[in-house]
Amino acid sequence: MDTLETRELRYFVAVAEELHFSRAAERLGIAQPPLSRAIAQLERRLGVTLLDRDRRSVTLTDAGQVLLDEARAILDATTAAARRTRRAASTPNRLALVTKAGANHELLRKLLDAHAAEPGAVEVEVLLCRMGEQARMLRDGRADVALMQRPFDDLTGLDTEDLLTEQQVAILPAEHPLAARTSLTVADVSDIPELPVARWPRQDGTYEPGPGPEIHDQSQLAQLIALGHTVAVLCASSRSWLWNAHAAVSLTDAPHVTTVLAWLPHNRSRAVAGLVRTATRHFVSAS
Repeated sequence: MDTLETRELRYFVAVAEELHFSRAAERLGIAQPPLSRAIAQLERRLGVTLLDRDRRSVTLTDAGQVLLDEARAILDATTAAARRTRRAASTPNRLALVTKAGANHELLRKLLDAHAAEPGAVEVEVLLCRMGEQARMLRDGRADVALMQRPFDDLTGLDTEDLLTEQQVAILPAEHPLAARTSLTVADVSDIPELPVARWPRQDGTYEPGPGPEIHDQSQLAQLIALGHTVAVLCASSRSWLWNAHAAVSLTDAPHVTTVLAWLPHNRSRAVAGLVRTATRHFVSAS
C-alpha cells in the first residue's frame, strides 16, 4: 500500500530527528511502545528498513533519509495549506511578503509603491524575518512571496523573478584606517586581525567555524561594527541603513548578488501573479 498518513509521518520525523525513541515519544506526547509499533508497522507496509536500531543507537538508513526529506516537505505543505486557507478567509485582499530585516529597503519601497498604483491591487503585508528564514516562511504558509538573494538564500523548488543585481561592499567602523580607501578586495577584509568577519547562519541555522561573531539580526550587526568588533560583507544597497559610525567600501572581487522575488510554483493566487507582473514591468536585472 502506497498511501501514507500524516500521523505516521509525524511519528517517523520525530524519531528520525531525535534518533531516540524515548525522546521522540516525549516530544510527541505519547508513550514509547505505541510509537515503536507505529514505526515498525510503517516499515512493514513500505517493505523497507527505515531505521537501524540496536541497544545503543538509532540511525537512518538511506531509505529512511529519503522518507525524512519527503515527510518534512509533506508536513510543511499540510501546515501551509491550513495557514493559507485561514488567511484567505480572514484577510482575502491581503498578500504577505517576507524579507530579511534591513535588506533592499529602497527596492522594496519602489516595488510596494508600483504595486499600490496598479488597478485592483491588494494590500501587501510586509513580514520582517531573520537571515535565511524566507524560504521556510514561504513553505510553511506564513508568507506568499519573498525577497531573497542569490547565491546566499535557498531558492530550491521556488519560482523566481530577478529584480536587481549589485556589487558587495565591506561595512567597517568609520574610524578604521581602511575606511578611507576607495576600494578593497575580499582578501583585504579577511586579513584584518582586529576585525574578524561577521559570520552568518547557514540554511540549517548553524554557523561556519571562525573567529568572527555569530550574527542573528541587523541591529546586532550594526552595533558590533560601530564598536569596532567586526567587519561585514553586504550588498551595496545596505548603505541605506548605515550609521555615522559605519563606512562602506566597494569590494572589487566579491561576487555580485541578485535580489529576486520568490514564490511557490504551485501558488495560483491572482494576488501573487499581480505582484509578479508589477515586479517584471518595473525592475530589470542589471550588473
